[in-house]
Amino acid sequence: QVQLAESGGDLVQPGGSLRLSCAASRSIFPIYGMGWYRQAPGKKRELVATITSTGSTNYGDSVKGRFTISRDDAKNTVYLQMNSLKPEDTAVYYCNVQGYVSYWGQGTQVTVSS
Repeated sequence: QVQLAESGGDLVQPGGSLRLSCAASRSIFPIYGMGWYRQAPGKKRELVATITSTGSTNYGDSVKGRFTISRDDAKNTVYLQMNSLKPEDTAVYYCNVQGYVSYWGQGTQVTVSS
């Protein structure tokens, strides 16, 4: 059974930066895509960013230009660099790996507040 472990969530002031990491417990093959999603209290889970096996990326409208997704296949890890954070970015962030099945992490809390 593959497990995904997110890390990097924290309390940060508006305008600050965080880097989230998501490491898989073992290699996954094939991987069609990897991504980050988030869920704020009382809201539906929404797409933050995805990256395909060929490196193509896609971002939610609210994070374009501020967040960057990347992956390190040698480390079975996907990253999310978040800059210029806003209070509305506050949510639990989940990573996802799409292979033959879809794997999800347990989530990491990001809180943006002064």
